[in-house]
Amino acid sequence: MEFEAIMQNLKKKVYHPIYLLQGEEPYFIDEISNYIEKNVLSEAEKGFNQTIFYGKDTEEQTIAETSWRYPMMTEKQVVIVKEAQSLKKIENLAPYAERPMSSTILVLNFKYKNLDARTKLYKAIKSKGVILTTKRLYENQVPVWIDKYLKQHEYTITPQACQILTDSLGTGLSKIANELNKLVIAVKDTNRITPEHIEKNIGLSKDFNVLELQDALAAKNVLKANKIINYFGANPQQNPIQMTIATLFGYFSKIFAYHFLKDKSEQGAIKTMGGHPFYIKKIIAASKKYNPTKLYEIMGILREYDLKSKGLGVSTLTDQAELQKEMIYKILH
Repeated sequence: MEFEAIMQNLKKKVYHPIYLLQGEEPYFIDEISNYIEKNVLSEAEKGFNQTIFYGKDTEEQTIAETSWRYPMMTEKQVVIVKEAQSLKKIENLAPYAERPMSSTILVLNFKYKNLDARTKLYKAIKSKGVILTTKRLYENQVPVWIDKYLKQHEYTITPQACQILTDSLGTGLSKIANELNKLVIAVKDTNRITPEHIEKNIGLSKDFNVLELQDALAAKNVLKANKIINYFGANPQQNPIQMTIATLFGYFSKIFAYHFLKDKSEQGAIKTMGGHPFYIKKIIAASKKYNPTKLYEIMGILREYDLKSKGLGVSTLTDQAELQKEMIYKILH
């Protein structure tokens, strides 16, 4: 079952006896588990009818025995197993899963892994309960998720601001959601979030980040690129060279890939490559400045400086700021 469908059912008080919440993206697991923990029972009912276990500190038999008992003075009891992936013999829960109590809601938070689908336990949960398997979003899916998340809070976001968040925060949704929640609380003058709001409230500068460096390189704006890379050199902890290289490699790889699309229209590129139309327009514009030969050379330059930043291929330890300046010079010339 998909995340949205599970949440809709929970809000309608449609409950299942077992929830297996598994996979690579903990955000969706935590959202469902936390909703059940906070909303199924009243505060008065939780004292006798809600139990939280941690996999590394719990025996499977204890979980099963607790789940088989009847609730006290209410229709449901909730049993949540956090860090269920740390249970030593989780398969021992199969007998319970094959005949679960209808009055119990058992939640297994199985993070960063997937339970073997061939096991009796998995098959029993699939038959009697609900399984959610989460996956990390690809980078080009994150802007769409940010848009959707903010719309649920009756906010919108400019494409540039959305890209700043994506480039700065990565693909971990828990981290992104935390920063978005800060913005929703802080921004009161409007319901449209801009780069200025991001800079003011969560400290990600619209002027000195990898997104602006990408734009300067795409336009071959030497002055601006040097200004940004000098800022990076003066603030190495906030702007480590490895992060800059990784981001630029992904960016130039996309421009390289665009050159070989059969359908080079904006809609064709969006369909094939994914990403926000605002971002795709920039890829298309940059492709006019950099031909495939130069892009291939740039990706070689980035690999070279990735090795140098790790002390490989250099006779002496080189200052990271100087390496970044050299790298940007070679990209632009």
